[in-house]
Amino acid sequence: MTIDDEKIACRARAAARRALAHAAADDRASARLAQVLGEYAGQVISGYVAIRTEIDPMPALRIAAGQGSRICLPVIDAPATPLRFRAYTPGDALADGALNTLEPAHGDFLRPDVVVLPMLAFARDGRRLGYGGGYYDRTLQALRETGPVVAIGFAYQAQMDDDLPTDPYDQPLDLMVTDQQIIDFRR
Repeated sequence: MTIDDEKIACRARAAARRALAHAAADDRASARLAQVLGEYAGQVISGYVAIRTEIDPMPALRIAAGQGSRICLPVIDAPATPLRFRAYTPGDALADGALNTLEPAHGDFLRPDVVVLPMLAFARDGRRLGYGGGYYDRTLQALRETGPVVAIGFAYQAQMDDDLPTDPYDQPLDLMVTDQQIIDFRR
């Protein structure tokens, strides 16, 4: 089995675990994410609009905006390119984006200091598994080449899987926030 085959199988298992966790979710994860984002008050924070059964960062992003952070959301310009981030104020109009996502309909493009990102699975050492498009890996690599950025994974604890297959280009997380804990991988 190739690493790509392993990732496909792992994604299917992770999506099933995430769906179960999503059905039983409460607001603990949002409270933890808001706590972490409070440490970055006044900075540019990128979040995302949850799709499928992704955990929703919007409640925490609204709190961060109220604490003086500028919020931005990812925009997919083209396949196999890094994401760009458009300014977003909670309540702004969203437009249909690529890959069944929603993105700000207008606004300035910003460089985030903090990127909150979704995933299908994560490992306790900071590895993550996304949907396979490589958008966040390319984006984090490009951002890290131009200056500091903090990558914060946001997922249900049930999505943890220490047997994640990884490639050399997979970008690690700095922090992980779940409904049960906050993990700092920088230590």
